[in-house]
Amino acid sequence: MNQFSRTELLLGKEAMKILADSRVAVFGIGGVGGFTVEALVRSGVGAVDIIDNDKVCLTNLNRQLIATQKTIGRYKTEVMKERILEINPEAAVYEHPCFFLPENKDDFDFTKYSYVVDAVDTVTAKIALVMEAKKAGVPVISSMGAGNKLDPAAFEVADIYETSVCPLAKVMRRELKKRGVRGLKVVYSREMPISPLESPAEDKSASRRSTPGSVAFVPSVAGLIIAGEVIKDLTAAVREDGE
Repeated sequence: MNQFSRTELLLGKEAMKILADSRVAVFGIGGVGGFTVEALVRSGVGAVDIIDNDKVCLTNLNRQLIATQKTIGRYKTEVMKERILEINPEAAVYEHPCFFLPENKDDFDFTKYSYVVDAVDTVTAKIALVMEAKKAGVPVISSMGAGNKLDPAAFEVADIYETSVCPLAKVMRRELKKRGVRGLKVVYSREMPISPLESPAEDKSASRRSTPGSVAFVPSVAGLIIAGEVIKDLTAAVREDGE
C-alpha cells in the first residue's frame, strides 16, 4: 500500500512507473497551472518544473490553489514547491522564479521534459513555448482563455485548428499557421466571453489593460482537464496494451 494505490488500481503498475519517471514542465502556475501541477503530483508524476515570477496577491484568493491569506506576498513557485513536497516528499521539484519569454527560452532545456504544459497568459510566450517544445520533439498542451467565463462544462480538448469562439485561440491559430505548425493540443472553451462589469472609478486607468473577470470553478477545471490529458498521453502505450 502506498499513496498512489488508488490510482494504480485504474492505471496499473507499469503506468505508475512511467509517471514516476516522468518530468513535466508547467509554465505558469496561476488559476489554471496551479491545479495542473497539483493533479500531476497527486497522480504520481515524479518530477515537475514550475515556472512563474508572480507573487501571490489578494486578488488571487478567489481562484488560485496556492493563494491563502498566509501566502500573500510570497513567490508562487516557492509556495507551490512547499505544497508539492507536502503531498509527495520524494518528488523532484525544479523551481524557476521567472517568466518564460522568447528572450530567455535558451535557459530551458526542453529535451529534459517528458511533457510541457503552457498555462501562461501572453501570446508571444505561448508561441515561443510551443515552438521550443515542437523543436525538441516534446509533447505540449496549451491552455486557451479561461478568463471572463462562467461555464466550466464548456471546455473541450481539441487541436488548435479545430477551435472556435475563443479569441485567444483565433490569434494562436493565425500565428502558428504562419510558423508552419500543423497541430497543437489545446484546452479551450466554447463559451462566449462575458464582458466584465465596469470597474469602480478609482480602479480605472487609461494605461492599464482590461482585467479579465474570473471565478473559482472555471480555471480550476481547465487545469484539471490539462492534467488528465498529460497523464493519459504519458501512459497511453501501456494502457492500450492492457486493454
